[in-house]
Amino acid sequence: MSYITLNPATGKLMRNFASWDAQHLQLALQKTQRAQQSWASLPLKQRACMLGEVAKNLLAQRDQFASLITGEMGKPLREARAEIEKCAGVCDYYVQHAEEFLRIEPISSDAGTSYVAHYPLGTLLAIMPWNFPFWQVFRAAIPALMSGNTLLLKHAPNVPQCALALESIFSSLPEGVFTTLLIEIEQVADVIASTYVQAVSFTGSEAAGRKVAACAGHNLKKTVLELGGSDPFIVLQDADLQLAVNAAVASRFLNCGQSCIAAKRFILVPQIADEFIHLFKSQVALLNIGDPMAEATQIGPMAREDLRSALHSQISDSILQGAVLVTGCQPIQGEGFFYAPSILDHVTENCRAYHEELFGPVAIILRADSEQDALRIANATRFGLGSSIWSRDAARAEQLSAGIQAGCTFINGMVKSDPRLPFGGLKASGYGRELSRQGMLEFVNSKTVWIR
Repeated sequence: MSYITLNPATGKLMRNFASWDAQHLQLALQKTQRAQQSWASLPLKQRACMLGEVAKNLLAQRDQFASLITGEMGKPLREARAEIEKCAGVCDYYVQHAEEFLRIEPISSDAGTSYVAHYPLGTLLAIMPWNFPFWQVFRAAIPALMSGNTLLLKHAPNVPQCALALESIFSSLPEGVFTTLLIEIEQVADVIASTYVQAVSFTGSEAAGRKVAACAGHNLKKTVLELGGSDPFIVLQDADLQLAVNAAVASRFLNCGQSCIAAKRFILVPQIADEFIHLFKSQVALLNIGDPMAEATQIGPMAREDLRSALHSQISDSILQGAVLVTGCQPIQGEGFFYAPSILDHVTENCRAYHEELFGPVAIILRADSEQDALRIANATRFGLGSSIWSRDAARAEQLSAGIQAGCTFINGMVKSDPRLPFGGLKASGYGRELSRQGMLEFVNSKTVWIR
């Protein structure tokens, strides 16, 4: 079989690549294993210096890589450019903090000397999605590589050009430290089971995450999973509505709504619901939809035609089940995989949209009876990735945040990933953490040393 990429803005074939056979894969695994010990033996400062150069090279080719992202998965060019800059930022962050994060930790015990030291696990298999084809890889790869691990990348099949470009970016490192695998999904289980892999980082759908976790668990391999999200965006009576609406539009429609941490469920108390929806609809109508290569474009196409069809099925079913169309809710006719920015009101438990993640440019409105009812609705999901609360009383919002079942709550701010903050979820959104010191320690052996 082959990797086939279509331009989402036109639906036309860009390129295709042949998948590897078993021999090609075996050679790559062996090369990565040989590279790991020598990479780990380098002084941390030397690894940091080399990864710092990766960041510089990345920025030097920013426009080229941004165009590649846009052409292959459809996000607006300015968003792709920002993604590249964010990748350079995570490199710089770990270059500055890796020594502190991996420091030896003295421990008081009955021994003359006791401490905890952090050693690499070995080789990490990173199974990554298409929606942020550079950032998702960098946020997993940089702390793992800095710790002395090597990395194998199995990228999404619709972004092979990005996958190969990523390997080229890391080609300044010793051979075998970072390797892109052009393999079929059916081969992934064998890679996880092999002696060459010690851990797995997966970002993607809940269904695929369950399969990866089951395979890794059967083979006793450490995993971090970042899966789907259906983030609540709770607007209280005293919220600054314009501030909240500005963030609502930015959060829901960034990357054509194809983000795990996008605000997806807008939970409104009755006092402000109608006014919020009026402002929200007015602002959504101003979004510029079009060629993602154009600087002015805010909404590009969805990444694949099948994703657009699945989204429209969810929306159509929800309308039949009682939800009310406010705006959009239909594919845009013509070439490419465009879908109109949409708002769906009066979504209830009878609707598919209430229970399922909507991975596209559709906002759903859930009307709460009170603050406590808003909290109940926020938790009435199997997901638990991000959340936000909007209120002029930040202290009150902070109290409410303690009751939200999610990996993070942003008060009067849009949920985002930041190298300084641990990132991850709970429930069906996965487990483990990326970024910050917590993310770096996920893929190390924190070893106790006790000396009398």
